Amino acid sequence: MRRLTALIPVFVVFVVLLILIPLPTGMLDTMFVLNITVSVIMLLTTMYIKDTLQFSILPTLLLITTVARIALNVSSARLILSNSGQAGKVIKTFGDFVLGGNVVVGFVVFLIIIAVQFFVIVKGSERVAEVAARFTLDAMPGKQMAIDADLSAGIINEQEAVARRQKVQREADFFGAMDGASKFVKGDSILSILVVVVNFVGGLIAGMVQGGHSFNEVLHIYSIATVGDGLASQLPSLMISIATGIVVTRAASNESFDVDISRQFLSQPYALIITGGVLWCFIAIPGFPKSAPIVIGSLLIFLGIRLMRAESTAELGTDVGAELPQQPLREVDYYKNPENIYDLIAVEPMEMELGYSLVAMVHNKNGASFVDRIVMLRKQFALDTGMVFPTIRLRDNSMISPNQYVIKVKGEEVARGEVLIDYYLALDSGNVKGEIEGIDVVEPAYGIPSKWILKSEKENAEILGYTLIDPVSVIITHLSEVIKHHAFELLSKKDVENLLENVKKMGRVSLEGVVPDFLSLIDFHKILSNLLKEFVPIKDMETIISVVAENATTIKDVDVLTECVRQALKRTITRAFTKDGSLIVIALSPKIEKLVMGNVKKTENKTYLHLEPEIVTEIVEGVKAQIDKHKSLFTTPIILTSSVIRVYVSRLLEQFIANIAVLSFSEIENSVQILAIGNVDLKEAS
Repeated sequence: MRRLTALIPVFVVFVVLLILIPLPTGMLDTMFVLNITVSVIMLLTTMYIKDTLQFSILPTLLLITTVARIALNVSSARLILSNSGQAGKVIKTFGDFVLGGNVVVGFVVFLIIIAVQFFVIVKGSERVAEVAARFTLDAMPGKQMAIDADLSAGIINEQEAVARRQKVQREADFFGAMDGASKFVKGDSILSILVVVVNFVGGLIAGMVQGGHSFNEVLHIYSIATVGDGLASQLPSLMISIATGIVVTRAASNESFDVDISRQFLSQPYALIITGGVLWCFIAIPGFPKSAPIVIGSLLIFLGIRLMRAESTAELGTDVGAELPQQPLREVDYYKNPENIYDLIAVEPMEMELGYSLVAMVHNKNGASFVDRIVMLRKQFALDTGMVFPTIRLRDNSMISPNQYVIKVKGEEVARGEVLIDYYLALDSGNVKGEIEGIDVVEPAYGIPSKWILKSEKENAEILGYTLIDPVSVIITHLSEVIKHHAFELLSKKDVENLLENVKKMGRVSLEGVVPDFLSLIDFHKILSNLLKEFVPIKDMETIISVVAENATTIKDVDVLTECVRQALKRTITRAFTKDGSLIVIALSPKIEKLVMGNVKKTENKTYLHLEPEIVTEIVEGVKAQIDKHKSLFTTPIILTSSVIRVYVSRLLEQFIANIAVLSFSEIENSVQILAIGNVDLKEAS
């Protein structure tokens, strides 16, 4: 293989030198046959490739094959003019076959072949290549941004991003090269016409002046040689032109040509049946041949019926020859059976309803699909929290606005938003240098003021410093926040069993004597739900199980067990809330801590906080006042308390204040610097 590769540069140099080197007729015949062979290989290769980049050397091959045909035309013209029209058996055979004893008819057929190649195939391929190159180059920035967005969303890794960027660049280079290479084919066609004229006129002059033949003899000799030479070079040129056209016109295909033909051309059986019927109608025309329409029409009708039956069998999900299902019952008859009504009351863990304008976005096959983004969100969420959220049922809903979407948890709406498909959402990055026109809205996930801008304003918005988000990313981000805030509801007991089974497979911690011996699966599920409710990841299952095993024999209160687990996970909790090694918090006064501790009531298996409504209002208002006073210093307000009352303060505040974290000193690592920027006291709210 390596030796063959080394001969390729030598062959290319040899092809160029053919323009100057006189060739004997035997060598010229061999080169013509080789030229035809290469053109057939190129034509068949273009039919079997699935991606244009699988044949990325085509532009270079077009140049080399064009030079080779020019060299052969020069060599054959030299032999025709200097050897009394004798330029080898290939040329003579082609000439005799096409002319068929009639010079005029032969030349007309030859000129038709030239015209078809030049005006139909070459011109069309040239135009398609030009448009494909232009649109590929125009689409490059958008494709690059889509790759960056997928990389940021975690859909692809760095290696996949590099590979996709390289593919985009190679596609642009390929279609740009094809745009130029199509000019080679066009020039070759023009040169072929010129060579035919030179061979015929020059041959007539040489034959009459030098050969001493009669005019009829000269006409016969040089017409055969001219047409034969033209065909010997134009046949490969025609096949290569067709190959060029196939490549540039199949840019949107992902399969080979034969697969596309069988999948698309035969995908409409009704079209075949109707066409067969039309052919049968031709029989009624007086004088029209009857055998061909009958045979072809019958074949089309037979094929169409077979395809229809195959589709029906596939849709019904039955094997060929199996008994077809009975005709479905009417709706009233179906629901007479009470068992069938249970399907109506089943509640999905998560649902997303989409307006009709957003349905096309879900089924979009260009680039990463909406479903793929959800799959990658599930992967990233599992890596971050240790929980695998359930399948999301997607539905269309004609009752909501066309651009709206609704997110439901266990059958009830928890969030909704609205996106504009052909727009970008522009967010103020903090370094915006100017205003941009758009539709003022509030970003649905975080409530940030933003604008929907046209795609044509995208470049201008980036220059001004806006952060741009495409509609799919807006929905995915909103969905991610909803799942994060409702993860404790979505975690099912079956999910807990799967998590425990996964820990058992890893074999680094034993479950014996833990679940369900000392702690029931229900209580363990409650502990994990408590952690997720306050955004504490549960991926360190080994630590969680170890802490439960140590304390479950003496502690029966699930809330207290949860606090023990939180303290063991303090490294994880600290990392989630610290920034630059420091933790900005709002503290509770000793008076409030003492008051809370004194009002904790205990039952047999549970403890709870009992405070007067006036005191609760005063504490909540005091916390809100401190948050409003220092809201520019943090994104998530953190209330710091002692470990004994942390759970009760958290349960108290979560009812009135969203997106707040309550931490205890025992959940913070010693290396972290705590910055208390405010203090809540009972007097502050009064």
